[in-house]
Amino acid sequence: MATARENPQERHVVAPRIWLLLGDKKGDNGQVYTIADALGWPWELRHIQMRDEFVFGKPKVGPTLYHIDRARTDPLEPPWPDLILTIGRRPANVALWVKERSGGQSRIVLVGKPSGMMDRFDLIVASSENLFPPLPNVLPISLPLMRVDETAVANAAGLWSQRLGALPRPLIAVLIGGPTGPYGYNHVDIHRLISIAHDVLSQGGTPYFTSSRRTPSTVVKSLQDRLPKGSRLFAWDARVEPNENPYLGLLGCADGFIVTADSISMMTEVIRLRRPLAILPLSTGIVGRADQLRRSLARWLFAPAGGSPLDRIRGWLAGLAYHSGFITHTRDFQAFHQTLIDLGLAVLWQRGAVPPPTGQVPDDVSQVVERIGKMLQEDRPLRNSARQG
Repeated sequence: MATARENPQERHVVAPRIWLLLGDKKGDNGQVYTIADALGWPWELRHIQMRDEFVFGKPKVGPTLYHIDRARTDPLEPPWPDLILTIGRRPANVALWVKERSGGQSRIVLVGKPSGMMDRFDLIVASSENLFPPLPNVLPISLPLMRVDETAVANAAGLWSQRLGALPRPLIAVLIGGPTGPYGYNHVDIHRLISIAHDVLSQGGTPYFTSSRRTPSTVVKSLQDRLPKGSRLFAWDARVEPNENPYLGLLGCADGFIVTADSISMMTEVIRLRRPLAILPLSTGIVGRADQLRRSLARWLFAPAGGSPLDRIRGWLAGLAYHSGFITHTRDFQAFHQTLIDLGLAVLWQRGAVPPPTGQVPDDVSQVVERIGKMLQEDRPLRNSARQG
């Protein structure tokens, strides 16, 4: 169990007891650490170790511990926290269990999309790809609160600068995700990736493709067979030594980035480094188009309410859809893309150079900190009872 250092800043109120309930997903955990550090209060890490069958398997949503390995998990015992920061279905179940044991006095801040029981969380911090009904416990923000380890990127850039420095410029990193949501990856998408290579080469530059854990092997094989001479391809492999994976080196050295439409995390990393970003649209197919239609319907239903008669009808329909379970919450990748474009942080890919960003990265963290502060201020009389639990 790890504990953050005390903040030396003078306090006029008793600092709340804060637990970070986290699993093993580093990208997810980074978002929680971002909030915890911005709050400025001491916190305690409670690492949650999953049972083997639930490392990838999904447990039922609820206040339960049946999915965790208690022997390898940090102690979950009183005094209970005033505030829990967590992310993901599996740790969120543990947070709900702690809240129940505390008599409801432990407040839960969940980052990202809950898998159910939305009303049990005191605050849900949702970036723009997440679509929720307009509930009072939902705080919409623009971007995921992912951290970018700029020191690691700088170190990798130093390591890879010689390997990449001799390549013709512009050096364009093409970051490939994998099937998710409405995107299935098919021959149309492979053709688009090949087209990118020809376009960058026609500019006198170097297209450098990197696949990821989620990239289908058929896509990688097609690229290996069909990429034109002068292209580079790194095929992701868990057995490869970290220093042989060019991803961080490209983040530090590339002149521009093209990221497939499915990978919100890679787009966010590029944006937080203030690098030129183009989003590569992907095909959806018949099933994907139907799926996207559902997501677009949710975006329309759950849009901020207005005062017109149509807005009131839409609000009524949104409530009906949510309470009936027809549409409770979902993700809309296209909505996230549009947010980035509207903010001047990305463009949709088209032939030619990838332009630099023109907008500023929003300060979403301050919004989250302010909302949590207000919530805890309201709960201050309940602090002692929560700690006695």
